[in-house]
Amino acid sequence: MLHRPRRNRKSAVIRDMVQETHLSPSNLIFPLFIIEGQNQKTEISSMPGIYRYSIDNLLREVESCLKLGLKSFDLFPAVEESLKDKYATESYREGTLYLRAIEAVKKNFPEACVVTDVAMDPYSSDGHDGIVENGEILNDETLEILGKMALAHAQSGADIIAPSDMMDGRIGYIRRLLDDNGFTNVSLMSYTAKYASAFYGPFRDALGSAPKKGDKKTYQMNPANIREALIEAQLDAEEGADFLMVKPGLPYLDVVKLLHDNFDLPIAVYNVSGEYAMLKAAIANGWLGEQTIMETLMGFRRAGATAILTYHAKEVLEKGWLK
Repeated sequence: MLHRPRRNRKSAVIRDMVQETHLSPSNLIFPLFIIEGQNQKTEISSMPGIYRYSIDNLLREVESCLKLGLKSFDLFPAVEESLKDKYATESYREGTLYLRAIEAVKKNFPEACVVTDVAMDPYSSDGHDGIVENGEILNDETLEILGKMALAHAQSGADIIAPSDMMDGRIGYIRRLLDDNGFTNVSLMSYTAKYASAFYGPFRDALGSAPKKGDKKTYQMNPANIREALIEAQLDAEEGADFLMVKPGLPYLDVVKLLHDNFDLPIAVYNVSGEYAMLKAAIANGWLGEQTIMETLMGFRRAGATAILTYHAKEVLEKGWLK
């Protein structure tokens, strides 16, 4: 035989030499949950090893991550039910938990990249990403609230704003608003293809953000569709997005590759809470080995993702799995 592919696998040195896909700490974004209080750190039961932090402990967690080489963080607030209302006014009120958290991280660690989430559901008494009227999610009326939220994030120091609501036109609306207010350097990471998935359960447990009535199928994408993602991506690119995101990750690697192959913008993927929970449960029960974590993350990179939002981010660095 003239061709023996195994010759390029015969030693670790050669395998490393010919490795096609690489993963580094710079590819990872670590989602972090925040709560009110002092010295609070509560584990999320459906996400072993993941916690809700009060701002003082959030700063300690960010510091420990930075020492490991993990520099990008996506913040999510667990808002008290009494502060929620129909129009999510807590999302942009001066001095709210979320804005204080952004300011604290950027003040103490200016080198950190802070990604912020723009959507009504953590602050909405209806638990939806838009204003609800007679059971309908209002699109255009919601944009004003999303814009106020995004502007408040930019004023608090956000580096990247990530609208996760899936309202039509929100990227263009937010981009214009930011630019008109002097925040031309604040990036937009659009949740471009966010599917109406069953993998979000543990995340909604963490924030208490599940819809009170109905579902999100009129604004999140049908899991059966892929070409629709091209429409969403084209619109987001034209409206000024700096990143295009696919969410969830594992069941949608084909969508990650599709966007990577058709757009020059960086592609992000969200390795969501349900994916994390099922893998950690299988490892805890001895059904799978820990190496499945790196195999999963490498799969996202191989499919074309530049940025990976993952709850595994700190763990893989603590265990020295990234060279």
